Amino acid sequence: MKYRTIGTDPATRREVSVLALGAMLFGSRTDEKTSFAVLDRYVEAGGTFIDTSDNYAFWEDGGQGGQSEELLGRWRRSRGIGDEIVIATKLGARPLAPGTGYTDNAEGLSAKVIRESAERSRERLGVGRLDLLYAHIEDPVVPLVETVEGFAALVAEDTVGLLGVSNHAVWRVERARALAAAAGLPGYEVLQYQHSHLRPRTDVPSELFPDGSLGGADAQLLNYLRAEPELTLVAYSPLLTGAYTRPDKPLPPDYDHPGTPARLAVLREVARETGASVNQVVLAWQLGGEPPVIPLVGASSVAQLDENLAAVDLELTEDQRARLDAAH
Repeated sequence: MKYRTIGTDPATRREVSVLALGAMLFGSRTDEKTSFAVLDRYVEAGGTFIDTSDNYAFWEDGGQGGQSEELLGRWRRSRGIGDEIVIATKLGARPLAPGTGYTDNAEGLSAKVIRESAERSRERLGVGRLDLLYAHIEDPVVPLVETVEGFAALVAEDTVGLLGVSNHAVWRVERARALAAAAGLPGYEVLQYQHSHLRPRTDVPSELFPDGSLGGADAQLLNYLRAEPELTLVAYSPLLTGAYTRPDKPLPPDYDHPGTPARLAVLREVARETGASVNQVVLAWQLGGEPPVIPLVGASSVAQLDENLAAVDLELTEDQRARLDAAH
């Protein structure tokens, strides 16, 4: 395993493995025995960065979520896991009532919600401090300054370490960070967005994003990260939930455009040259890229995890990387 540091403040920054493990379906679709086996293998391989959310996985049973955090809490206690493992969680997108969702009834990002939701997450995870806490989705109603101050208050109390943000417009990320800096408060340092080698269309409206997707690492976000090298990008769904390699998992509709075949062709070409799988090439491309990315991989079996772990040691040549970058 390889490692890198996230965050800048000596009091809150952490060294984490360059490959993060997503626990979204642990405790729901992925049963406890399998979840524990995957977590154990990840730690055995040197993994130290696990990702969850307070709303995972509400859609599996029509509830409000919390299953993933609860499972991680049980796993931590049963294995004697301490603060050597960094667990990141998110708030803001938990449905306020069973049978609803984050597009119509999300908890939001008020100071009250931030405090109460963070406390519930600590209880479910069995930790005194959340290593990394994200604002999961935008709250267009609550003033941004209230959200900034709400997160900063928890850092001041040492119940939260690093702050992160996901699925927000870049301008809102920068405005929140500017408000925090002007007030001498901690701001977002870790950005979690969907990012893979294939590029989706970002102009397709949805219920959550009526102007087109804000959840992906588009050119504007990548440009922002180049200008702010102290920030960290964590890439969710880097393998497109299996669509690169599984015939039963077609590419999402947003990838149906003329640029996709060319990038797929280069991926397969580099995979043949290296003897690696297409999934491993995607992860290696992210890990060694500029700006560097921490891929967040999900796994429903130890075998899937082992394939992903092998990507950490896959070294792409400069020529291979240039071809992967240039394909369009």
